[in-house]
Amino acid sequence: MDAMFNNIADKLRQKFSKTVVFAFVGESGTGKSYHAKILAEENKIEAIIDDGLLIQDEKIIAGRSAKREKTYMGAVRVALFDDKDHRDSVAKVLRKTKIKRLLIIGTSEKMVTKIAIRLQLPQPQKIIHIEDVATPEEIEKAKKSRHVEGKHVIPVPSIEVKKKYPQIFSDSMREFFSNHNIFKIKSKGRLMEKSIVQPEFSKKGRLEISEAALTQMTMHCVTECDPEIKVKKITIKKDSRGYKLIVTIDVPFGTQLTGKVHRLQQHIIDKIEMCTNILIEEVNIVIDKISMDKKDSTETKVKEN
Repeated sequence: MDAMFNNIADKLRQKFSKTVVFAFVGESGTGKSYHAKILAEENKIEAIIDDGLLIQDEKIIAGRSAKREKTYMGAVRVALFDDKDHRDSVAKVLRKTKIKRLLIIGTSEKMVTKIAIRLQLPQPQKIIHIEDVATPEEIEKAKKSRHVEGKHVIPVPSIEVKKKYPQIFSDSMREFFSNHNIFKIKSKGRLMEKSIVQPEFSKKGRLEISEAALTQMTMHCVTECDPEIKVKKITIKKDSRGYKLIVTIDVPFGTQLTGKVHRLQQHIIDKIEMCTNILIEEVNIVIDKISMDKKDSTETKVKEN
């Protein structure tokens, strides 16, 4: 039902909106903001949505930057336009300016889709991945700059960032782009300036939690969702962005699996992120056993992402 509703809503947005949306997707810290301006020029894109900001003509015209947040989870929520006032203010400016071609930057296609829906925009007509425009060496260099040095890029001149976010401004970079670069733009070369910033959450590093505490919180979430579900095993994986959980469970016979598992996944994510400010990237539920009764059971393997 939700998928059908979203499909109908998107068709209506496509019908009444003249904005053509592009998506620029890549893992966090791979250089998307660094490449965004030249990518926009190549595709004649007028404006960019990046980390909570609406940028047009090298100026921040709406929104607020995720990079000013003091916690990593706070930054994620700003980038996703979780706050109603934030997304409504940006959507209002989008309608007023009547931007025809817009680039949304995100860490995944799912994230870009969510941003488009929240800003009342059509879904992207073209999705560009960071690997399409950057070499492996450039991506690796960007990752080092992000994860080792804590540096982030905002695709606007330094004067804009200094004016709005002086507390996080670090440096600026100017590069000359010509028709000899990897994008092969058929126009005269010119200077493009970007700003380097260092957010508070980057300076302080990622908030971490012990596996024992995370396991206990997950078990509590499962019990809250359905006391009859039995947790058999919890596997925790951690990367530079956050945590991935694999929760193996037994469920009673007759349980409506699809709806139940989806609600359980979302409850675990929402509850842990709200209580700890850490990022739960993914929760996979593995149903190991469907219990028939005390004397009989059937073994099944079901994995729902």
